[in-house]
Amino acid sequence: MSDEKARLLRSLRIDPAEVVAEGRRRRWRLPLLLTVFLAALAAWASLSQLHRPETPKALAEAPPAKPPAPVAEPAAPSGLVASGYVVARRKATVAAEITGKIIAVPVEEGMAVEAGQELARLDSSLAEIDLASAKARVLSARAAIESAAADLKDAQRILERTRNLQARDFASQADLTRNQAHADMLKAQLAKAEADLALADSEVRRSEQTIDKHHIRAPFAGMVVDRSAQMGEIISPLSAGGGFTRTGVCTIVDMDSLEIEVDVNEAFIHRVAPKQRVRAVLDAYPDWAIPAEVIAVVPTANRDKATIKVRIALLAKDPRILPDMAAKVTFLAGAEVGGRN
Repeated sequence: MSDEKARLLRSLRIDPAEVVAEGRRRRWRLPLLLTVFLAALAAWASLSQLHRPETPKALAEAPPAKPPAPVAEPAAPSGLVASGYVVARRKATVAAEITGKIIAVPVEEGMAVEAGQELARLDSSLAEIDLASAKARVLSARAAIESAAADLKDAQRILERTRNLQARDFASQADLTRNQAHADMLKAQLAKAEADLALADSEVRRSEQTIDKHHIRAPFAGMVVDRSAQMGEIISPLSAGGGFTRTGVCTIVDMDSLEIEVDVNEAFIHRVAPKQRVRAVLDAYPDWAIPAEVIAVVPTANRDKATIKVRIALLAKDPRILPDMAAKVTFLAGAEVGGRN
């Protein structure tokens, strides 16, 4: 057992001679590796110098060439672009001038109407009764005029006979005075009857106009874009507090009065002038260029947006152009506007 332990201890012992030899081998290995690396680096540098193209001396000493001057390209026609909306210069919400109940509305949205065409009809039964009464008063006034004229004619004949009798002392002055007063009274009654007839005639005309107001008509030719009233509703020119009374029957737009209104930044308004050609494009039809021109620059500015409103006329009329459509316009300087696609 002791021999085995001694053998193990001897195997674990470090020989000083081997340690010294290993240290010597490590000391000369590092310089050798460094020398080999430096030699390889020098060889690579020499090869790079051999493969570099030689530059002629004259070319090397020549001053650097000046960069070529930029060529001025033709300026592309630039246009001022603005956005806005299609608006109608003639647009009206038609309402009644009197209060009444609607008994008919013969129009619908999208219907074309002519000037004077009936849009709605109100109940006119009471107005027709008033018209009949006014016509009766006219007949009564005419009869009163005829009666007063006959009485006056008889009184004037009696007055003339009394004058002749009084001139021959067959009638007293009192009879002459009494007959004169009676004739004057009848003349006044005739004048009153004529005034009553004129008043009755005016009442007839007023009643006829009142009946006509029960027929709500279109003020101009156009297109019905909104119908707000229904049969059986009460309509009035004044709005009631409860909200159960209509104030308008329908809205009409004159489609021939459509134009575009855009807001132009006041910094670029000097580039816009009346009669200037414009190319308009609707957002709904981006491939359709509509020829247009400037009508006027509205002489007022929007302080909040720093813009000025410009009115633009559409030179091409088309049923696709509708009120309140969004549009973009390009103001052209001497350029022609493309045709319709």
